[in-house]
Amino acid sequence: MTTLETSGHRPRLRALVSDALVFAGRHIRHIKQVPEKLIDATVQPLMFVLLFAYVYGGAIAVQNGSYREYVIAGILIQTYVFGMTGPAISLSTDLTEGVIDRFRSLPTSRAAYLFGQYLAELGSLAITTVVLMVTGLVVGWRIHTGPVDVAIALWLLFLFGSAMIWLGTVLGLVVRTPDSVMGIGFALVFPLTFLSSAFVPMETLPVPLQHLAAWNPVSVVVAAMRRLFGNPGGAPTMATWPLEHPVTAAFLCAAAVLVLAMPAAFRLFRRRTMH
Repeated sequence: MTTLETSGHRPRLRALVSDALVFAGRHIRHIKQVPEKLIDATVQPLMFVLLFAYVYGGAIAVQNGSYREYVIAGILIQTYVFGMTGPAISLSTDLTEGVIDRFRSLPTSRAAYLFGQYLAELGSLAITTVVLMVTGLVVGWRIHTGPVDVAIALWLLFLFGSAMIWLGTVLGLVVRTPDSVMGIGFALVFPLTFLSSAFVPMETLPVPLQHLAAWNPVSVVVAAMRRLFGNPGGAPTMATWPLEHPVTAAFLCAAAVLVLAMPAAFRLFRRRTMH
């Protein structure tokens, strides 16, 4: 046995995993007390799919395919980007109410809290993904590629979702109040998602906005998902490297955000909880 085990302490990695699962369970138990929290993960994506499929589907034409197949990837990635506000508000609330100060009296590391929140938010994104895909199948969305491409798409969703969660964690640590988090989060998310190819073909935008949309990370990830699922809209409309190689560019973009946001979250969290 190791020194830690013989001295009656748990090994650090095992303790971190165990404590992170406890904190994740805390977030999940909040859903039992406030079931309305499931609306963001279930009802909201369902409404988005139905709204865009049946309200806008007949007004927007897409080359070589239907708008219903075109829009699912956009709604999926938009939901993931909006998902960054969840951990931001949750963390900001715990900091404001002094909950984390009480956690500091427990024999656990600061990292366990952040990892627990990450696991809980990742589970919420998984539920959202299932709801979106099932609803998409109901309205006519189909996957036209093989299992390898689908597996790559799911791995990209996992990486991109993780990046958004940690980015939201940074936002919750930088902004002081939950109300401010909501306002700033939406101010960042709306331009990213709507100034992209998520909901309308890029060629329908004015030329200056086309250039912005072509370099928008949301456009790149959406184009990657469409290509991996075999849906219309995956071909580039402008000669930019990210849109010509969307899968590679999407993985690089998600990995870059994750590599930058995750260490930043731990540094900021340590600084906010030092007193």
